[in-house]
Amino acid sequence: MNSLCIIPCGKRKIWDKEPEAGPTKADQAYIGAFHNLCQQYSRMFFQKWVIISAKHGFLLPEDIVPKNYDLSFSMRKAEVVSTEVLQKQIVKKKLESYQKIVILGGKKFQPIIENAFGNNHRYEYPLWDCKGIGYMQQKLKNAIEKRKPIHGYDGM
Repeated sequence: MNSLCIIPCGKRKIWDKEPEAGPTKADQAYIGAFHNLCQQYSRMFFQKWVIISAKHGFLLPEDIVPKNYDLSFSMRKAEVVSTEVLQKQIVKKKLESYQKIVILGGKKFQPIIENAFGNNHRYEYPLWDCKGIGYMQQKLKNAIEKRKPIHGYDGM
């Protein structure tokens, strides 16, 4: 089954460490520990993966993040990317053909992803049984070390 992995961006960005860094490719812009583990995991087990950002929506690894920002989906601000924008990006970036969508992250991403992609996909949430970020990180580390993908809650 063709699968797409979606990983969260994270609060820590390259500009926190290197303020002079200019526009940066998405796969290098986010530098937090959890994001790095998600990226490592997705590179190991998926041919196609994207980053989800509250500001920029779906980012392919080679997409450019122009500058630093501080925005999350939990913020109720006008700048948070809308479902309509996400839906347009899915078509523009050719993400609609994936049958299975694997989301690395907490339950807060379920409505965002499923509202954007709709009902014609199978969703999997391998980290849903984790009680916090530390447990998620450990689960990802173990999977990477053992080279064995995580199978989790199937949100069908």
